[in-house]
Amino acid sequence: MTTFTTMATQYNEKKQGSQAESTKENHVLVIHGGAGVVLKEGSTPEQQLEYKRALGAALRAGYAILKKGGEAMDAAVAAVRVMENDPLFNAGKGAVFNSAGKNELEASIMLSKPPSSHPTIPATRRGAALTLLTRAKNPAQLARAIYLNPSSVPHVFLSGAPAEVIGENLGETLVDSSYFFTGRRWREHRRALGLPEEPFPPHLDGGEKEDENDLLPKGTVGAVALDIRGCIAAVTSTGGRTNKIPGRIGDTPLMGAGFWAEEWTHSTTGWVSNRLATLGLASTTGKRAVGVSGTGDGDFFIRQATASTIASRMKLANETVEQASKWATEDLREVGGLGGVIALDNEGNVAMTLNTNGMFRGVVRSDGVPRVAIFEDDNLEEI
Repeated sequence: MTTFTTMATQYNEKKQGSQAESTKENHVLVIHGGAGVVLKEGSTPEQQLEYKRALGAALRAGYAILKKGGEAMDAAVAAVRVMENDPLFNAGKGAVFNSAGKNELEASIMLSKPPSSHPTIPATRRGAALTLLTRAKNPAQLARAIYLNPSSVPHVFLSGAPAEVIGENLGETLVDSSYFFTGRRWREHRRALGLPEEPFPPHLDGGEKEDENDLLPKGTVGAVALDIRGCIAAVTSTGGRTNKIPGRIGDTPLMGAGFWAEEWTHSTTGWVSNRLATLGLASTTGKRAVGVSGTGDGDFFIRQATASTIASRMKLANETVEQASKWATEDLREVGGLGGVIALDNEGNVAMTLNTNGMFRGVVRSDGVPRVAIFEDDNLEEI
């Protein structure tokens, strides 16, 4: 019969092994580039490869920071910035148009705990969110700058030109609104309104040829990163919905709806755990954390509080990140919302769940190998 002392010895050996593992470089980055009706039959291998390469570039940009021991927020912003600069995605340069033919962008950032590079950031700061942007070249980077400056920007949620002026004062780049124009998004906008695809706006032309590599992803791009200090950062950026009503705000800048990051103290239960704690051989508490970024029908993410629901189910029902994410995406499906989420916990466990037939997604771990997928039934493949 195994004695309690033997169990304690085994526990300590296991604990020491876990501690040894935790000292290794445990950094992870997971991304998405939009979800929605993406049909395999309606795409070509060339189109699919173009998106996979773009996802791979975003993963490599974030991994380069994590590999050097960098902050989770910097890695997530770097990955999102690559997608904001790529017209394939509905964010930044590739943002869709609202019904008035304008681009209105949104972005957000949230951390499970303050970054070690900025120890004076209050733990209660949590993050920053922006909406109705028209000139910020990289909205996610602007959200980061505002988050890191609580003394000059004490608020959590800002909109429009005032937010962009603040960003410019903080060194962020503003561009003319024409920067966001792409011919394919303009054609998509006009077709959906039942209008001729031309004329283009004054002083602009159609640019690239008709939708050569465009699979028309829905919604949003995002990244969730875990750094070697156990901090998780979720960063999300979007052009919103095609032909949305001007002034419409989606889930991307709403904490708890389209994004979330949180750390909490988790209590373990059970006779063995409690007895070990009594003997001073173990603790009944530990830290857990999660970061979430969503993409899809934002109005439904808002109604269902999708992102924070995942964290709540992990906290209160002790579900894994995969279990909680699957529940949340199924909850969206039941009320008519299409989309998906990426989520990451502080042990490096990743969830990429969706309730539609496609979500551009990928992950890179400490081995540095980007792995990506597009369609619902795809396995992750190296790129």
